[in-house]
Amino acid sequence: MAEAEVGDDVFGDDPTVRALEERSAELLGKEAGLFVTSGTMGNLVAQMAHLARGQEIIAGYQTHVVLDEAAGHAVVVGASVRTLPGRADGTMDPETIRAAFRDAGDPHQPITGLVMVENTHAHSMGQPLSVEYTSAVARVAHEGGVPLHVDGARFWNAVVALGVSAAELAGPADSVSFCLSKGLACPVGSVVVGSAEFIRRAHRARKLLGGGLRQAGVLAAPGLVALRDGSVGMIERLGEDHANARHLAEELSTMPGIHSAGDIAQPDDGPLDPGRVATNFVLFRVDGQPRAFREACARRGLLLDAYPHDQVRAATHYGITGAEIDRAVGIIAACLADTAPTRSFASTAARA
Repeated sequence: MAEAEVGDDVFGDDPTVRALEERSAELLGKEAGLFVTSGTMGNLVAQMAHLARGQEIIAGYQTHVVLDEAAGHAVVVGASVRTLPGRADGTMDPETIRAAFRDAGDPHQPITGLVMVENTHAHSMGQPLSVEYTSAVARVAHEGGVPLHVDGARFWNAVVALGVSAAELAGPADSVSFCLSKGLACPVGSVVVGSAEFIRRAHRARKLLGGGLRQAGVLAAPGLVALRDGSVGMIERLGEDHANARHLAEELSTMPGIHSAGDIAQPDDGPLDPGRVATNFVLFRVDGQPRAFREACARRGLLLDAYPHDQVRAATHYGITGAEIDRAVGIIAACLADTAPTRSFASTAARA
């Protein structure tokens, strides 16, 4: 970062930013790319580039754009979202998507303008969406005359988990955003890719959002490191994160007091299924209060996320090794014992 060659990116002459954008577009098989400061900004500029005000997005009801982007689609873009149910593997039924298109001839209805999917799909335990599924959704979108945008915050996790190229996975979509600051371990930033005309519109949207940066090469430089081929980059090593997450899930599945994630796929209190761990997320529930459990873990040096439906999320990443997984297992076991609910004598007697 300190040695990055810089220019003024507002004028398009920062060579490091340009190199990152070109590398991103090349890897995903698109014409052009745009460096933005966050995944949320990436999704916003994509929506602004694709949509007219008053149009509607079709998206899953448990996706980042619906739950975690402060209603930017409504506040900034001026679009509504038609939310659809998800399936156990993080997908929406393509025929349900088709049926969700509005009747553009009816003045009472908004006009469908965009289909969005999230890959990996966070709330289904980080499930990767396949090339075949992405192609099926793209066909439905294009038959309806609208583009497909992929919110690929953890796009590279999906690439590695599926064993496909980035260009194959991105190919069916009209635009893709991916984070540099998630599994790729950069300090900041995301990239949006698509056609040259789409990126021209997205560039203007970025400026409107306050995303025009000057000597931004210092921020883009880590992205170029992350996107290198082989062991000198950060893509290939994502498989280590996936293996560590699976190992964690295998250990947790043997612990009394650990239950399946209360998500679309597993709404009951059954055992945690390690086979559902495909990338770097482990979602689970605990006996007792999840907040008390997480706070107990934090006091012992293990940070876990709060997630909807009383879930706990563990996310593996660069810097977390097998030794840290083993330490985390020990902390979780101790905290389960400390925070397990106890039965009072009165309640036990009443049941007797």
